[in-house]
Amino acid sequence: MAGSDVEKNPANNYYEDHPGAVPGESFEYGDSLYARLQRFAGKLDVEQRGVERVPENERTDTSLLNVGSMWLAANMVVTSFAIGVLAQSLFYLGFVDGILTTLFFNILGVLTVCFFTIYGAEFGLRQMVVSRYWFGWWGVKIIACFNVLACIGWSCANSIVGAQLLHAVNDDVPGYAGLIIIAVCTMVITFFGYKVVHAYEFWSWIPTFIVFMIVLGVFAHSGDFRNIPMDVGKAELGDVLSYGATVFGYATGWTSYAADYTVYQPARQSRAKLFFATALGLLFPLLFVEMLGVAVMTATSINGGDNKYAAGYADSGTGGLMAAVLVGPLGGFGKFCLVILSLSIIANNCPNIYSVGLTLMVLARWTRKVPRFIWTIICTGVTIAIAIPGYSHYEAVLENFMDIIGYWLAIYEGIAITDHFVFKRGFSGYDLDIYDQPDKLPPGIAATFSFCCGVAGMVTGMSQTWWVGPIALYAGEAPYGGDVGFELSFAFAAFAYLVTRPLEIRYFGR
Repeated sequence: MAGSDVEKNPANNYYEDHPGAVPGESFEYGDSLYARLQRFAGKLDVEQRGVERVPENERTDTSLLNVGSMWLAANMVVTSFAIGVLAQSLFYLGFVDGILTTLFFNILGVLTVCFFTIYGAEFGLRQMVVSRYWFGWWGVKIIACFNVLACIGWSCANSIVGAQLLHAVNDDVPGYAGLIIIAVCTMVITFFGYKVVHAYEFWSWIPTFIVFMIVLGVFAHSGDFRNIPMDVGKAELGDVLSYGATVFGYATGWTSYAADYTVYQPARQSRAKLFFATALGLLFPLLFVEMLGVAVMTATSINGGDNKYAAGYADSGTGGLMAAVLVGPLGGFGKFCLVILSLSIIANNCPNIYSVGLTLMVLARWTRKVPRFIWTIICTGVTIAIAIPGYSHYEAVLENFMDIIGYWLAIYEGIAITDHFVFKRGFSGYDLDIYDQPDKLPPGIAATFSFCCGVAGMVTGMSQTWWVGPIALYAGEAPYGGDVGFELSFAFAAFAYLVTRPLEIRYFGR
């Protein structure tokens, strides 16, 4: 493993007392290119640690405010507003049913994020490394591939909506320029690592929250809100389930890297406090901003005259809708508010770009020889290259992407939660000394098979324009039915794991 030279140093007895943990100074040992890069990073106070376990004496972040503000800032962004907009624009929900769907599916979605946050402090391990205890050394590589796609996809979708806002402020700023601005700013913050990411997220939500309060006040004063009535019957069922899948996918999307942001919290930190600090940090911005999006979008249904909301949305998506709320009544100050909202995307992208580098280091031994901060630069370039072609298809990209995120994470959650509570029977069932020993970790056959079963559940329950599963047809009106893909994914994967994991333990003994 990277930094393993310390094990060969007879003067260093750290591993005798803390097997598996890697002290921070070890990353600079040797004359390899890796060591030279790490020494250079150390001079800049860049985080050098990758996926190695953090020793207890280096876990000095005791602030629960750091935990809560991390997720508060990451979700107090215009992307959350865009999710609320989808309630009417894609799923034709009214105001009350849109609000209720937002409430309940968000609560469901954040539970696993809150739970897996505990793992970082408990074990000092990143989320993808913890996943080895369920999927094994080789099986986790499949999960890591999904997580890389998720991190890059999130960053692309977020950057697009930020670029839309910049374009709505100034037509002379093309979409690709806005994308590059947001991506580069994100890269600068994540390059320095854990401490700088947390410091940025601690404060960045404040100006964004003020702007959203201004949006609320201006829109409420305008009198343009319309209480669109909810529908009834099978059609309403399908729309609620499909929008709920999108909301769930957005809320639960942080699950696969939740532990990454508490690895420097001490193991003695209260599990309950970590859980509820994360829950508060997630639910407040998700509910507030998404519900605001649901409310503002109702103004596009105003009949007669020149509907500035509908025109703005048609012209520049979510950015145009926000411009219709702010720029007309507030003029230049409204444009300033839009710029603040566009830059809020940076807070949402920081966890994605920070974690994608860590995830890549799980894929192979050679990827661990590339320092995390180098992966940050590479992944930023990939994000820009993918986001620019997707700029003109944001709404469809967002809805499909949120659903896919919800599907695969539901499978992941079904396997992980089942293993934790049924087979390991809590946190005491994990042997921390084997996290990087393939021959002692679970083989991962049961988890991989269960993941495939979860995909079968996804296929039967998903409802997309390009595929509607047979069970989904019963959850709403034809031709699209209602999306129950993530529910079935979780159930199929959990049941398959309950059946196959005992057989794996009996045969392999691990």
